[in-house]
Amino acid sequence: MLKTGIKAPDFTLSDKNGSNVSLSDFIGKKVVIYFYPKDNTSGCTKQAQAFAQLNEKIEKAGGVVIGISRDSTKSHAGFAEKYSLPFILLSDPQHEVTEKYGAWQEKKMYGKVSMGVVRTTVIVSEDGTVEKVFDKANAATNAAEVLEYLEK
Repeated sequence: MLKTGIKAPDFTLSDKNGSNVSLSDFIGKKVVIYFYPKDNTSGCTKQAQAFAQLNEKIEKAGGVVIGISRDSTKSHAGFAEKYSLPFILLSDPQHEVTEKYGAWQEKKMYGKVSMGVVRTTVIVSEDGTVEKVFDKANAATNAAEVLEYLEK
């Protein structure tokens, strides 16, 4: 897991349109990066809709929202359109960025152990350092917690 105060790992991933987006594109802004398991699943949809609903307020508080999952750019395009998501969704199919940010972890479900995405949100400060980590974020409350933090 990332520690606050360290330089956030830079990355470049493809968005829903296939365009490259890098963390370094946002120097000077707070970046809210949320890692989630899968497009169109109940918890991930709930979390995305909450971020969409609060996106304008998050932007007013100086934040930019970026969602990252292993889903394809095509899946992201459909997900964003279906739920009118106004923020960036990035595809990390090999989970390289997800691993760098500590969101790829061992999970246990029904007695089975496997590796997967643990819902995690990281706020990167204007200078590119890790400012806050919400590990094991709650899909229903994470967006509101992020907004509350940014408005402090």
